[in-house]
Amino acid sequence: MIPESMDNRTYDAFRRIIHEKAGIALGNGKQALVHARLAKRLRALDLPDYDSYLKFLQEDTTEDEIVQLLDVISTNTTSFYREATHFDQLEVILKQWLAQGKRKFRIWCAAASTGEEPYTLSMVCQEALSAHAVDLRILATDISTRVLRTCQHGKYFDERMGGVPEILKHKYFEKTAEPGLLSAKTSLRAPLAFARLNLMDIPYPMKGPFDIVFCRNVMIYFDSDGRSKFVNEAVRLIVPGGYLFSGHSESLTGLSPSLKATKPSVYQRLP
Repeated sequence: MIPESMDNRTYDAFRRIIHEKAGIALGNGKQALVHARLAKRLRALDLPDYDSYLKFLQEDTTEDEIVQLLDVISTNTTSFYREATHFDQLEVILKQWLAQGKRKFRIWCAAASTGEEPYTLSMVCQEALSAHAVDLRILATDISTRVLRTCQHGKYFDERMGGVPEILKHKYFEKTAEPGLLSAKTSLRAPLAFARLNLMDIPYPMKGPFDIVFCRNVMIYFDSDGRSKFVNEAVRLIVPGGYLFSGHSESLTGLSPSLKATKPSVYQRLP
């Protein structure tokens, strides 16, 4: 039977590991949440208690279990067209660049979660750029292998797609054999590539440069050092004049002299 509680010493050990490996800062008030989520790993591994799991984790030289730990501890709240004003602003930027003769576009979705955001990016970009022959690529990354599998499947129940205009739903998704389940069409998937990436593993392996980076509602889980690490790396990979989008509750003010705010939670890299 899974223990009903976790002592403070064990909780502190887990949160040190989680902070070290993923930059996620867990406060004292998160002990019940961690207890509940780690119970899944105890059951999967048939371990009797949290100290046994901690020992297993520390002795795992492959770090495969670290991936499993971060999978269960990560919060994945997302939706299609979440914080919709960002996608309106993205469309404006893309059309401005088109008018200036730009035809190659590279976008990074740094926290793909279960895929709603990168598939929204693909729809918005393709609609904004559809009148021109362009080279569009969208990299979607996440720390969780579990949610990346959902991204790659690209299948969502109709009830989760309330933010998608009906005309785009019919254009970019198709019905499956399961009632109410829609699958992303090949055209929607075409610009997308999915990969696992831990935002705390500096430097990032991508060469870039990216014209636009979306990293929304992730930095709220980082401490100030983690936010600085991410922003510095993002700035390094963004072209001068390119943009970084953060969540509406995340301010990047003061984190980099190379960024200026152009709209709420929209930042442009200075030349």
